[in-house]
Amino acid sequence: MGSVLSYFDGFFGHKKKEEEERRLRANDRPFNLSCHYANNAIKTSKYNIFTFLPLNLFEQFRRLANTYFLFLLILQLIPQVSSLSWFTTAVPLVLVLTMTAVKDATDDINRHKSDKQVNNRMVDVLINGELKKEKWMNVQVGDVVQLENNEFVTADLLLLSSSEPLNLVYVETAELDGETNLKVKQALTVTGEMGDCIQVLAGFKGEVQCEPPNNRLDKFKGTLTVNGEKYGLDNDKVLLRGCTLRNTEWCFGLVIFGGPDTKLMQNSGKTTFKRTSIDHLMNVLVLCIFGFLAIMCSILAIGNAIWEMTDGSVFTEFLPREPGIGTSLSSFLSFWSYVIVLNTVVPISLYVSVEIIRLGNSFFIDWDRKMYYPKNDTPAQARTTTLNEELGQIKYIFSDKTGTLTQNIMTFNKCSINGKAYGEIYDFSGQRVEITEKTEKVDFSWNPLADPKFVFHDGSLLETVRGRNPEAQAFFRLLALCHTVMPEEKKEGELNYQAQSPDEGALVTAARNFGFVFRSRTPETITVMEMGRKVVYELLAILDFNNVRKRMSVIVCSPEGKLTLYCKGADTIIYERLHPSCDRLMKVTTGHLNEYAGDGLRTLALAYKDLDKHYTQEWRQRHHDASTAIEGREERLDQLYEEIETDLILLGATAVEDKLQDGVPQTIEQLAKADIKIWVLTGDKQETAENIGYSCNMLREEMGEVFIVSANTAGEVREELQNARRKMCPEATEEPSVITARSGLFWLQKTESVQDEKANGEYALIINGHSLAFALAKDLELELLRTACMCQTVICCRVTPLQKAQVVQLVKKYKQAVTLAIGDGANDVSMIKAAHIGVGISGQEGMQAVLSSDFSFAQFRYLQRLLLVHGRWSYLRMCKFLKYFFYKNFTFAFVHFWYAFFCGFSAQTVYDEWFITIYNLVYTALPVLSLSLFEQDVNDRWSFQYPQLYAPGQLNQYFSKKAFVLCMIHSCYSSLMLFFIPWAAMQDTVRDDGKDIADYQSFAVLAQTCLLIVVSTQMGLDTYYWTSLNQFFVWGSLAAYFAITFTMESNGMYYIFISSFPFIGTSRNSLNQPNVWLTIFLTCLLCVLPVVAYRFILLQIKPTINDKVRYKMRKEALPAPALHRARPQRFSTRRSGYAFSHSQGYGDLVTSQRFLVKRPLKSRPALFTQTESPLAENQPQHYRTINEDAETQSP
Repeated sequence: MGSVLSYFDGFFGHKKKEEEERRLRANDRPFNLSCHYANNAIKTSKYNIFTFLPLNLFEQFRRLANTYFLFLLILQLIPQVSSLSWFTTAVPLVLVLTMTAVKDATDDINRHKSDKQVNNRMVDVLINGELKKEKWMNVQVGDVVQLENNEFVTADLLLLSSSEPLNLVYVETAELDGETNLKVKQALTVTGEMGDCIQVLAGFKGEVQCEPPNNRLDKFKGTLTVNGEKYGLDNDKVLLRGCTLRNTEWCFGLVIFGGPDTKLMQNSGKTTFKRTSIDHLMNVLVLCIFGFLAIMCSILAIGNAIWEMTDGSVFTEFLPREPGIGTSLSSFLSFWSYVIVLNTVVPISLYVSVEIIRLGNSFFIDWDRKMYYPKNDTPAQARTTTLNEELGQIKYIFSDKTGTLTQNIMTFNKCSINGKAYGEIYDFSGQRVEITEKTEKVDFSWNPLADPKFVFHDGSLLETVRGRNPEAQAFFRLLALCHTVMPEEKKEGELNYQAQSPDEGALVTAARNFGFVFRSRTPETITVMEMGRKVVYELLAILDFNNVRKRMSVIVCSPEGKLTLYCKGADTIIYERLHPSCDRLMKVTTGHLNEYAGDGLRTLALAYKDLDKHYTQEWRQRHHDASTAIEGREERLDQLYEEIETDLILLGATAVEDKLQDGVPQTIEQLAKADIKIWVLTGDKQETAENIGYSCNMLREEMGEVFIVSANTAGEVREELQNARRKMCPEATEEPSVITARSGLFWLQKTESVQDEKANGEYALIINGHSLAFALAKDLELELLRTACMCQTVICCRVTPLQKAQVVQLVKKYKQAVTLAIGDGANDVSMIKAAHIGVGISGQEGMQAVLSSDFSFAQFRYLQRLLLVHGRWSYLRMCKFLKYFFYKNFTFAFVHFWYAFFCGFSAQTVYDEWFITIYNLVYTALPVLSLSLFEQDVNDRWSFQYPQLYAPGQLNQYFSKKAFVLCMIHSCYSSLMLFFIPWAAMQDTVRDDGKDIADYQSFAVLAQTCLLIVVSTQMGLDTYYWTSLNQFFVWGSLAAYFAITFTMESNGMYYIFISSFPFIGTSRNSLNQPNVWLTIFLTCLLCVLPVVAYRFILLQIKPTINDKVRYKMRKEALPAPALHRARPQRFSTRRSGYAFSHSQGYGDLVTSQRFLVKRPLKSRPALFTQTESPLAENQPQHYRTINEDAETQSP
């Protein structure tokens, strides 16, 4: 079955690669099915009930250690080779395979459930002239489907018609890009005229030719042919799977891409099996151990051949050889016998224990109440249980901005009107008062149309507005008129604003609460309630914005016939167009703007101009001619805009906060102290990203320079990157130094690394998406990497999902560092899958990132606890576990090696067979597990107090090849003490009654007792954090050893199982002798004393950061939890530009002559309610395009 599935997967994959253009016909299933397009079903699971066992076992035996133990089991079934029973290997192997299979099955069952839930959603599909309910999985390319308000978009659809005027629909793209503000899509007029007439839609025979499936979320190219006429299609005509329909009663769409072909699934990226750096290191070490084992066995086999030739003939009288077995064959069999005897150097219980440790540390993340977000009832979740220790080694973090660092909620915080600043509160002595949750809010109850969620604290602004101050009223009048917001009034006085950007919505809402309520609009008019009085303005023109203009204007005529141009935009742009009389006001306003920018707020300057009637009429005529021109339209319009937007009168400035998530600046500061570099990869514009960079303290005024790379050619990008690099590090070589090396299993993997170069100071780099496309090319990528890695902060703007993944892969490839990607939308999925660790932010912005992530939580600030506490502890615990595990097993095996020289190289074991079987499973398993689950060098508060404690993980200081070699040397020394001291002490020893006790069985009991006490003592030396469980397991294991040993060597067990328990009475006879206990004491002392002395000297001469903090921890009180720190007030010379995040050309839509054409609607439930949003609690004024309650009700 698996091969069949693989064949079809390969077949369809081959078809997808060959598809260069997609052609489909509406309502023509036979034609579309003949093209073999994928249907709308998705499949993320790996197995089914028939393929699980063979495929899972195949995957498990691809692990070298599992194959080795299977081979070992086969050897143990050969009597001539094995000196141990088969169950000593079979039991642990079956346990490992079963545990891993159960975990894999559980994960795949969850994937099956998720697939089934999505595939079984219902949607209305037009089939044979009727609307029928169909499961999503049964929807085919070319079907016409109907969506209703608050429904998820089923597949990638070509919008045909909608209930809204101008065939508009509003969609929320949170699942795709994490943004909760609404996007507007518009159908073609030729299809929009079909409306919701089922007969007309069923008879629609349009043919679509478009691009093949791809992952470009922001682009779509195609044509629609209807009745022989061709119409162009772009991204504004397409609804993507993963979006949610909002504020639109219904719409019809034609399925273009389904299931795996949708842009959402195309952006999911290739799922790769992630393994930690310790996993890779363990594979290499296991291979080295195999080689070391082969060398030891060869030495012992050669020793066996020599012994057989020299001394073996003497013993043939007592131990006759089997027929046909000579010296050479005996030596060959001895080699394989020692492979079995010494197999504990590669213990299978190692892999069982590693899985248990990782699972346990994952539970600690899940159970951590300090990473639980009560507002959304969202706990942290370790979705992948195999990557915990990698969290303690992160060097680079790649973060999305919207919804990850920010809440995507805009709050109107402050403003400057006619030279006076508003928004701050001062006490009677003139001192500024910090605004908190308990600060008194402005009462807007006098305004029946006020937004109840709007919060403002400075009452003087309201007094100024209600006092009929002309400048203040003109200020808010401008905010109520100069925008492209569309209002919706379900009930009298219940206004909802549809804004393409939340910042513009926040400004209109502020005007609404201060008495200038934007009520409604038509293509020719804007209706505003001014302090309770209805005023209808004639809208003469909208001077739309673009990235170059960075401003927008409206020309309106008041009922009194007064013509006014209102303009808002980036302050630097507005200042260039002010009348000279505004110079003094501009200087005062500039001071306020600098303060606002220092607080990380997004600023906007407002200005107006009174117009002459005759000039305006003549200008409008020229504007009409330019807007209808075929050639040079954009240039002519720009000239007209420049002409009229001059000699403006400054009104003031607004300050809007793109609200950060709680604790973001503090988290970034802590991570920076831990020497973790944070790169922000965002689809937002440069102004927005730069603004957030300053808000988060990633960009700072004291930085040497913030380099901006925005060139449009490869040569210019190279020049800008090189100039930045030369300025940061003049002595650096022009050509990058690339170091090639070999790594991986059998050293077959070729790696290239670029060394870090030190910059002269602190710098930051901001690079645009179009420049990044050139910089990621093969000949420029190293230049980009060198320059970026010299910078303290890197911000990439306007990047595509694919570019995000490429940046991550570039750093992974050349820096050989552990990377982490964090995001919240579908556009972050590729980045999350490309990084070593993927973290999803769960909450209001969708779940696509979470579903693809390895770890998830609700707030960015929890990242510092995940890394600095859980990650560091997990790495420390895993490293201690591995060092201790290799120590105890190498010590165990080396004793066999020394004993071989005293037993004729016969592969006789030193210890009792039962001791060998349960040494790793019982006697030493639980103590090391308790160490690996509960160990802490310092507690969580001290970990936050000293983020520098994180550095050893980044440098692999706790476990490496060097640490492994030291561990082997330590084991070799301990095994020498454990063998030769008991051997020398017992050689001529007699009992108290004069009887000889120097027999093999007594020596075996003494050696294994010494071994267990020594490894338990070593465990105590390695443990910093003792719990009751640690104590119980360590002492309990020793007690269990003596109890089991005395029981197995008792008379009763021997009589019941004569051949299985030959050590009858041995422990009873040997362990009651004082000289035996003296030998045990001396052996343990000589094993432990050098370790204690070495650590003491090292602590005095070269203490680590951990040693220093632990010393301080013992001397000082526990540090207090970090208090919430108010953002410090700072002065800034930079401007916080207003980032227009809605689409260019939206003004043309607003002034369209068909704006009022609206079909009769069915009654629809109010989407906005007056209930208080839980997210609005404890916040200053906040604006949201979609009410949270409505979101939770959406399917």
